[in-house]
Amino acid sequence: MPASPSTARAINDRLALDLLQQEGPLTAGQLKQLTGLSRPTVADLVERLTASGLITVVGEAGEQRRGPNARLYGIVADRAYLAALDVRTESVSVLVSDLVGRVLAEGSVPVGPEAGTASAAEQAAELVERAVKEAGVSGEGRLHTVGIGAAGLVDPGTGELRDSAGLPGWHRRLVAALQERFPQARVGVENETNLAALAEQREGVAQDRDTFVLLWLGDSCGAAVVLDGRLRRGASGGTGEIGFLPVPGTTTLPSATDCSGGYHSLVGAAAVAELAAEYGLMGEEVDATAVARVVGEAVRPAPQRGAGNCATSHNATADDRRADLAPPAEHAARFLDALADRIALGVAAIVAILDPGCAVLGGEIGAAGGAALAARVEERLRRMSPLATEVRASALGGAAVLRGALLTARERAQDELFAPPDRV
Repeated sequence: MPASPSTARAINDRLALDLLQQEGPLTAGQLKQLTGLSRPTVADLVERLTASGLITVVGEAGEQRRGPNARLYGIVADRAYLAALDVRTESVSVLVSDLVGRVLAEGSVPVGPEAGTASAAEQAAELVERAVKEAGVSGEGRLHTVGIGAAGLVDPGTGELRDSAGLPGWHRRLVAALQERFPQARVGVENETNLAALAEQREGVAQDRDTFVLLWLGDSCGAAVVLDGRLRRGASGGTGEIGFLPVPGTTTLPSATDCSGGYHSLVGAAAVAELAAEYGLMGEEVDATAVARVVGEAVRPAPQRGAGNCATSHNATADDRRADLAPPAEHAARFLDALADRIALGVAAIVAILDPGCAVLGGEIGAAGGAALAARVEERLRRMSPLATEVRASALGGAAVLRGALLTARERAQDELFAPPDRV
């Protein structure tokens, strides 16, 4: 059946708004060309969206830069504001943006293990409040939507973070704390690895892929699965809980409450730190940032002394001193080979079931390994599996969670704000 006039108008309006979001400001002529709609239809939707306060004239285009045909229309960016959070075990980061995604304020705060559940949640909520004030959010342009990325299982039925063993209690308390401070805001939470995959799909290395998996390598490990352009969460929200995958090379098996006997035992930050220590590449630091730094140094050639250079003959440069102290290059190469062996075990298991064609190594550690580590993992996959799989390094690294949370918050806000009046 043909669409009713009101339904057709709603479809055309949303199409134009989506184009303005993707392409930036456009003239009425450009909207006509991109939508395929008639000139009168475009004129009507421009008038309708302008009257509703969703778009406005933001400038002029063309050589003469004057007249109705030169007007550039753009989304009213301050119609609503968004906040995105990346919640880690002992820290939280936030950014605040307008409706088109322009970042207006950022911040982060450590949350020590000594902080109680309520205190830690309040620290995180206060950080968001400070960022919102710094962004100048007030009045009609209120904080509309908050997107949170956190480790753990998100119940697909309720949208709530499930009470998982090993995760701080304040993670589950955070949604309520934010809702209390911003009662008008829509607050949603999503698994951090899923958000990282969405960010890579929209802005990162997987923009040309409808099907791929992302392997998150940080303090812990996880995987996200995108099939036919859609993120797959599973019946209980647990798709990609690869830390529990039984693999060779561990001393025991994982349990329902402890993944220490699974794949996590091979590629979590603590395990990678131990591996790096075996090759003389690092000391006792085991957080993901320190491990990522070591992995990044391993993939870069050590600086060489400049023989015969008068400027450095008497006083060694900082690079010279690092070269003296750095372990031999073969140690770094052997470490990367061993790390690639471990990573390939988990990727091969995913490939055998899903045949995604592409795997992205994400998180701080995956991004730090870059193309060199990705190439090593891909070479091992070719030996382990008959299914061709390209391995790529993340373009966003540890920032992917925040970017994914922002993209999700923006999409949710636009779904509501761009909806026809009778659906709001």
